[in-house]
Parts: sequence; structure tokens; C-alpha cells
Amino acid sequence: MEHRVGPAPDAAPQVRPYHHPAAGWGAAKSVTRVLVEERELVDGPRAIMRMNHENGGFDCPGCAWPDDTKGLRLDICENGIKHVTWEMTRKRVDRAFFAAHSVTELAGWSDYDLENQGRLTEPMAYDPESDHYVPISWKEAFEVVGAALRGLDDPNRASFYTSGRLGNEATFLYQLMARELGTNNLPDCSNMCHEASGRALQAALGTGKGTVDLKDWESADALFILGVNAASNAPRMLTALAEAERRGAQIVHVNPLVEAAATRTIVPHEFLDMALFKSTRTSTLNLQPRIGGDMALLRGMAKAVLEQSASDPKALDATFVERHTAGFEEYRALCAATPWEELERQSGLSRADILRAARVYTEADRSIVSWCLGLTQHEHGVDTVREIVNLLLLRGNIGREGAGPSPVRGHSNVQGNRTCGIDHRPTEAFLDRLADACGIDPPREHGLDTVRTIQAMRDGEVKVFVAMGGNFALAAPDTPATYAALRSCDLTVQVSTKLNRSHLAHGRAALILPCLGRTEKDHQRKGVQRTSVEDSMSMVHLSLGMKRPASPHLLSEPAIVAGMARAALPDSETPWDWYIEDYDRIRDTMAVALDGFEDFNRRVRLPLGFRIKQPARELVFLTPSGRAEFSTAALPDVVPEPGTLALGTMRSHDQWNTTIYSDDDRYRGVKNLRTLVFMNRADMRERGIADMGAVDITSTAKDGSHRYLKGYTAVPYDIPRGCAAGYMPEMNVLCALGDYSTQSDQPIMKHVKVTIVPAAGG
Repeated sequence: MEHRVGPAPDAAPQVRPYHHPAAGWGAAKSVTRVLVEERELVDGPRAIMRMNHENGGFDCPGCAWPDDTKGLRLDICENGIKHVTWEMTRKRVDRAFFAAHSVTELAGWSDYDLENQGRLTEPMAYDPESDHYVPISWKEAFEVVGAALRGLDDPNRASFYTSGRLGNEATFLYQLMARELGTNNLPDCSNMCHEASGRALQAALGTGKGTVDLKDWESADALFILGVNAASNAPRMLTALAEAERRGAQIVHVNPLVEAAATRTIVPHEFLDMALFKSTRTSTLNLQPRIGGDMALLRGMAKAVLEQSASDPKALDATFVERHTAGFEEYRALCAATPWEELERQSGLSRADILRAARVYTEADRSIVSWCLGLTQHEHGVDTVREIVNLLLLRGNIGREGAGPSPVRGHSNVQGNRTCGIDHRPTEAFLDRLADACGIDPPREHGLDTVRTIQAMRDGEVKVFVAMGGNFALAAPDTPATYAALRSCDLTVQVSTKLNRSHLAHGRAALILPCLGRTEKDHQRKGVQRTSVEDSMSMVHLSLGMKRPASPHLLSEPAIVAGMARAALPDSETPWDWYIEDYDRIRDTMAVALDGFEDFNRRVRLPLGFRIKQPARELVFLTPSGRAEFSTAALPDVVPEPGTLALGTMRSHDQWNTTIYSDDDRYRGVKNLRTLVFMNRADMRERGIADMGAVDITSTAKDGSHRYLKGYTAVPYDIPRGCAAGYMPEMNVLCALGDYSTQSDQPIMKHVKVTIVPAAGG
């Protein structure tokens, strides 16, 4: 099958090495261009001054990096400003637009052009006779949803997806509606991103989250950053990296590509440095393992720590290990039995490189290990994250200031979604509290995650699909299979701010329900409402929109959930309308239902909000043994077979998740090109591929089936031999629906087996 998406370039492609610092004047220039293009030279700067601040500010709808703890007035980044300005656009997609363009026509547009039309303004329903979306009232739209859900012979024939942008209050109501209906089919974007992190940390430490906060980052002696392109995915991390370098901390970046964040930065709010073009280093060591080789590197570091401890007892925190861990002797034996030759082969690094990283670790009193999707979207993602915990346990780097595991959640409130009940595998304790707090009898059997929801839609087992935010059709793996699955539904419902591909890959009946954005005022009966979000380090705080809504017909996400719930559950005793009048009422119920949210309304109004309690941070491990658990997983074989390459998908710098702002990727030196594949030059020569030559890419799934991308451009890049990389969502087509991790059920988007050859006829 062949699949081509993305905006067509309007100029000749260019690729030139990028040698400038991350952020700095390049970011300032990019932000200015966006503000000018969106005609937001007044409201845009106003929004910048209100973003990520207490006392009337709104939370950035981009990444989940924590807000600055020191009262920084410009705790912002280039991508956050792009994201906000993209939401604040003056362009509108109204009924006249839909009357002028059929769904078939729109399906031929690029994803950039779809979103670039502007904000949705009123509810729309698909009319199959005309192949157009047509206006529908909110009352009628809710009744369409309610009738479809009431008509199911089994509530498990519905599935309720959540994007990470949904606030905590809407999240809580959404899962309450699903469970009152009788299903735990609550897939979310975490199923495709950090599911492996949550499962690994839960098994090892008894918590599904990291244990550190931003103050720990400010006091760590060593920072290890694995599988993260921070300059694009969590740009505010650059401030923490620059500050760490200035105080003498060691910073080790581990990534097959040396990204801009791993070199130098000019932090935009440091005005003197900006004026003087003064950059700060953001790394002291860069290591480039092969794709999937991180686990071997981590085990090699652990092996080095244990070998050093034979002559230097201080290398190992034996007291911590004895008092707080289980399984150490088995892990010690495993490390001893793993030969250095195999660690070198699987990591793609030399023994000297591994020992360099280990030396940084043993010489640091307090170390943080941070990671993102470069580690999780693999078959062995859970084992790799558990290997991080193994390494941290050896030196007691859990439960003390400046130390611990720190997953980087790349989407605002994706962690809050899980905390507030979006979980297809809820615990009995959570369901018991929910039942007591809300007076419902929630289902106890596990529900469907993202991959299994797609499979169930394809097989006709799920008939109704509801998505709160996001662009499911493009975010999911195996794009044609996902499209076909959505089209097999009786009804698809997309709650969105902008037009996207998921509105065009629709069910037999389909609704587009437009919602308020994070920047907009949410007026309800008891006044303007605030919503809460949780950042990637477990801080919960309030967000207050500042701008008049893009249309008077928009509803808030909590109000949309309540409207669907009233229609689907006509006999419900849940006070849906009463909740929407005043979100404090939702939070009062959440305070009873959710562990760690006690006294929610008072605590969330404190400066910077409050941090959810973390037992593992206090050395309380809610594991079967009551201790932190070492794991003893075998090393996976990640060396590509002869003739094949391991391909990982990633974002460009000028995109956010599936939203593509342009065809450029500034930090990788690319202009006017997205249909590319980055390759090692030696791999290109071996295959007879010229620089910037046209290539065909074939992926091979676990079941032996193949998927294709034709006519891509091969770009030589500093990436290890046997590895390749390219952009999602275009390359999602290469990841088969059945190629998901047996450990986490995550699609294996960072380790796709491919062959790349010169394009036929090229």
C-alpha cells in the first residue's frame, strides 16, 4: 500500500547542517514570523505574558514541562508560542466553508492546509447524500450521540479516546460517563507514548510516575537525557540544562542523532546573553547508540558500577540496596554474566564510551535519568525503563533531593488524564473510590487500549468511537488500517478546535463538536471557570483562559461531556448540569474519588498549585515485596539483519504532534521537505543511494506483510550505521497495526524494520 500526506513544498528542498545554538535568535525570528502571519501582534504578545503563570494565567497547551519555580516572567518557548498562536488564529471554518467543500475534496488536501483553515465554529454532522458536513444544533448533536450509545447491545461496543490536551475536570467527567455506561474502553495517547514508562515504574517502584520535581533538576550533579529531542519536544528544558551546566553539573545526552538541545543554547529570557549572542553548553558528553541500544548501554553502566565497587565500595550504595531493594543479587549475577562484547554489539557503542558514561554516574552524588519516546516505543520499552531504575537503585538515587527517574511527557496534561481516570486497566482501589464518591457501579473488566480499539473497530466489534481532542487518524499506527477501522464505525465523534484528517476518515454517521481552546474564557452560570492540569512532574495547577471564544457557539470540554452523558444516560443520578455550572463542584467530587486530591479546591489555588504525593519519593514502595524491585530481563537483540535498517519516526522541529506548521525542520537544517529519510552516508553508499536521491522504503511487519513509501528523499546525516529516521505522521504507515510491544502494547514506532533502495525508475 502507498500513502502520501503532508503539505507539498512550494520551493526547492534544502538541507544544510545546523550549527547555531538552540532557541536564541532563531526561535525569536520564528516566533515573530508566526505572529505576523497569524495577525496576532497584539493578542499574541499578551498571551505570551499570561502563559504558564499563576494569578490569572493559562497553561501552555503544548508540552507538560513544569512551570518555573522562581517566578520567571517569560517561562515560554518557541513551540508553545506557535501552539497558542495557531489556536488564536482569526481564520474560521464555518458552515459556508463546509458547504463549499465536500469531504471527498477535503480528503485530497494536505494536513497542513486542513488545519490552516482556522477554528471550527459550530457543530457539524456528516450528510452521506451530499458528502458534506452540515450544521446541527448542540441539542440534536447530543441526541445523535445519546441514541447511538443507548442503542448498543453492549456498552463495550463504544470506545472513548482522549488526547493529552483535555483538562482534569473534563477528564474526570469523561471517564465517569464511560464507566457509568458500563465500559472501561478508555484508550488514550499514553497508549502510544509512555505506557511503557508507567508499567515499568509501577512494577519497579509502585508508582506509575517519575519521582523528581523541577527543584531536583536544579540540584542534581548529573543529568542523563535519553531518547529526547528537548529543543523541539520540551524546549523549556533548555533553561534547566543551561543552569545545570553553569553550576558545574554533568549532562549526558543519549540519542542516535545529536540534536540541537545536546549542543548549545541561548535561553530567550536571558536578555543580556541574547544581546551578546552568548550561548551556553547543554552537554558534557554525547553518546549515539544504535536504535534500541539504550538498554545495553544502561546495563553496561550498571556492570561498570558493580565492577568498580569491588575495589571502591563507595561506588555502590550497599546500605540503600540492603534496606530498600529486592532482587539485587540476581541482578548482580546477570550483569557479571553479560560480556562486554555483547554490550558493545547491542548498544553500538564502544566499551570506552560506556565507561565514560559510568564514570560520570559514579562521580556524581545525585543523578537524574530522564527519557522520552526514544526509549518507550520499542518491543523492550518496559525492560529499558526498568533498567534505568536498576541503575538508579545501585547508588541510592531514589527518594532524595536531586535524584531519581524523570520521564518527559510531551503533551500538556497527558499525565493528568491518567491520574484522573483515563485508564483502560483501572485498579480495584480506584474503582472502589469512584463507586463510593459517585454512586455508580463501574465495570471491573479491563477495556480496550488504542491498538485494540482500532482492531475492534476494524472487526465490527466497536460501533461508536468518541475522541476528545487529538487527531486519532494520523496519530495511530498503520494509517490505512486506522482509516478503514474508523470508516467501519456506525458513528464517530470528534471534539476538536480545528479541522483535521480524523474528520475525513469518519464513520457512517459522524459529528464534529467544536470546543473552547486553552486560551479562551470559559463562561458558565457561576462565572468564568478555571480548569486544572498536571505537569510531567506531578504538579497540579489552575489554568484560566484570557481571550474571547472564537465563536459564540463553542462549548467547553466539560460541557460537551455533560451534554453527551445526559443524552446517553437519561436515568443517571449524576448531576451533570450542576457540575457544569461551577467546576469547583467537579473538583469537590474528585477530591473524594482520587487519591492525592484531598482538599483539591484549596490546594490547587496555592501558588504554583500542589504536588500529588509520591510514596516512592518517601521510600515507600507499593510493590509486592514492599521494596524497590530490581529486574533481570535479558538483553534484546537489536542488531538489524543484513540488508535491513532500524527506522525510528520522530517530529520535525516545526510541528507539534500531528500539527505541521511548515515543511521546515530548522534544527536539522531542512527546508521545504518532509518526505525524507535520514541515513548514515555509508549505508547510502552501500545501497547505491546518492545524496538527496529518491528512494523507496519497504517495512516488514512481524507477520511478514509489507508496507511502502515511494519516492522519498535520502538525506545523509550523522546517525549510526544500520539506523534511519523520518517524520511522523507520514511514516506511521510503515508501522503495522500488529507491531506493538508485548510488554506495553505500544506501537513500535521507534524500531520499524525497513529496507531502503533507490527509487524505481529514479
